[in-house]
Amino acid sequence: MKKILKIENLRKIYHTSRDETLAVDNFSFTMSDGEFVAIVGPSGCGKSTILSILCGLEEKTDGDIKFRENTKIGYMLQQDSLFEWRTVLDNCLLGLEINHNLNDETKNYVLKLLNTYGLSKFINSYPPNLSGGMRQRVALIRTLATKPDILLLDEPFSALDYQTRLAVSDDVFKIIKSEGKSVIMVTHDLAEAIYQISITKKDNY
Repeated sequence: MKKILKIENLRKIYHTSRDETLAVDNFSFTMSDGEFVAIVGPSGCGKSTILSILCGLEEKTDGDIKFRENTKIGYMLQQDSLFEWRTVLDNCLLGLEINHNLNDETKNYVLKLLNTYGLSKFINSYPPNLSGGMRQRVALIRTLATKPDILLLDEPFSALDYQTRLAVSDDVFKIIKSEGKSVIMVTHDLAEAIYQISITKKDNY
C-alpha cells in the first residue's frame, strides 16, 4: 500500500503566563492508504490534540508531519454538531458551502450518499427529529461530502449509550469502508478500539 501520512517525533507544549504543559511528546507513526489507526488513552492525554494538529486547528511545537500530496482531511467531532435549524440535506452541504465548492455535481454526490446509506427519506427532516444513530450518519455524510482521503474521528460515539454505540459504529465503519477512506480514530475506550480493529480485520478493511 502507498503511504499517505508520516508523523515523526510530534511534540506539543501549551504555554501559559505561569507554566507550560506537555500535551504530546515524541509521537510517531506511518499510515498507508485504507488503513485504520486507533489512538487509545485516558481523557486529557493529548489524543484530540493530535487530531487538531493534523487538521490544522493547532500548531505543533516540534516534529515533522508529511502528507501525500493533495491529501484531504475530514474531521468528525465527538458531538455531531448538526445545526438544529438546517435540514439533513442542508447540514450535509455545509462543508461544501464553507469551501465555496457547492455546485450541481457536489450536491448530487451528497444526495447519492444520502440515498445509498438510507437517509434519502429524511433529507427535509431536522436534527431534533432524528435518532442519535441517524444524527451520526448525517454527521459522517457531511464529513464525506468534501471527499476527504483521511477521516479523523474524535470519539464519535461517546455520546451514545453502549448498545446504540455498537450498532452505529458498525454502520458508520461499513460506510467508511465502502467509501475507501483511511481512518484515525481516538478513544479512551480500549474495548471499543479492539472491537473496531476486529471489524476492519474481519472485513479486510
